[in-house]
Amino acid sequence: MIPGIAKYFHARVPRYTSYPTAPHFTGEVDSKRYGAWLSRLDPETELSLYLHIPFCRRMCWYCGCNMRVIARYSPVTEYVETLIKEIDLACEKLPKGSMKVRHIHWGGGTPTALNGEDMVRIHEAVASRFDILPNAEIAVEIDPRTFTQDNADALGKIGCTRASLGIQEFDITVQEAINRVQPMEVIEDTIRMLHEQNVKGLNFDLMYGLPHQTAEMLTRTVEQAATLKPDRIALFGYAHVPWMAKNQRMIPEDALPTALMRFEQATAAGDALQAAGYVRIGLDHFARPEDSMAIALREGHLHRNFQGYTDDLAGAIVAFGASAISETPEGFMQNIVETGAYSREVNSGELPVAKGVTFRGEDKLRSAIIERLMCDMEVDLDEMRRLHAPNRDDFYDELAQLRALQDEGLCELDGSKVRVPDAARPALRVVCSVFDDYLQHNQGQRHAAAV
Repeated sequence: MIPGIAKYFHARVPRYTSYPTAPHFTGEVDSKRYGAWLSRLDPETELSLYLHIPFCRRMCWYCGCNMRVIARYSPVTEYVETLIKEIDLACEKLPKGSMKVRHIHWGGGTPTALNGEDMVRIHEAVASRFDILPNAEIAVEIDPRTFTQDNADALGKIGCTRASLGIQEFDITVQEAINRVQPMEVIEDTIRMLHEQNVKGLNFDLMYGLPHQTAEMLTRTVEQAATLKPDRIALFGYAHVPWMAKNQRMIPEDALPTALMRFEQATAAGDALQAAGYVRIGLDHFARPEDSMAIALREGHLHRNFQGYTDDLAGAIVAFGASAISETPEGFMQNIVETGAYSREVNSGELPVAKGVTFRGEDKLRSAIIERLMCDMEVDLDEMRRLHAPNRDDFYDELAQLRALQDEGLCELDGSKVRVPDAARPALRVVCSVFDDYLQHNQGQRHAAAV
């Protein structure tokens, strides 16, 4: 371990799935402004669509997502109606004609909390209003514990190409501590049903930093997961934020690993994944060498958005559902989070916008720098200025901070190039934060641990 990394174990910085980051969204972006953004999209822009289904059938103590556990299905039925109405409202603002869609992501919550009929109905609503390209990726997040044949049949009908399974950890002690017990047999049955429906892409989500978890446990989990041959594995650090996610109060803090233990877990899991033949991507993703994400990394067009790392090259993300976040060339927009208020706004005929941020000043320049660092572990500042701000002076203040980080072994400077060495990868977000103008001027925000 680089000695300089330990200094940042308890630092707090954003995850940089966007820039500006979500804490800087404000009410300046309303339904009128977002509608104008949609109307000004180039009709030839290829879109990525995000569909948020904020329901789960069971509560997991570690979860920090916007979701609610359902005991009966009627709230889901009402939500489906509202979601389709929101799609119609957005289409009224978009340029005339069916815009092309190259990527659809179903997130949650648990999208497969929907019954098969409703999932197909939503997909058909999208397909009748947009031109879904023949090679479009359709990705769906799945909870294996509640996955049924009805869900699998629906995925086949909507042409799902990729499924993302929440594994987290195979050790039963940890599973019980996070209220997510799912034996290996459950995962194997889910994969069998997916393959029967010709769902070829397979993603796993694993986590470190969970209660009672050890590096040895996580290494065994990685080895077990690799035997199932997923194409991609995301290795996320558990973010303990009980002030935001009340269900996390069920996790005793004295059962959580220390910062050093978290570091050791992430390192051990990463080493095991690479030994199993996976390519390391950015901060926390791994992919088989032949997977499109690994190819995007090699070819220099890997991207990062609110779903994490992606090879999606869409020009805008149009998101639907409570709390969903859209991205256009003019800014970010987030929908109302609470499902009741979201539904009331849609049913009144308004886009359900809660807040957002309009790109201004150096936002796009700094966003591009942070994204390249997060994706490629390196960036050429002169190239970024040439592309996004040709009249800008040098990054004097930022370079001074980078030189200090270089002394600690967290980055390397070579003229206008900044590179994060592999040994400093766990502190990648610390290096990115140097270019976060909002963070530099507001240290009061609460974020996830930096390492």
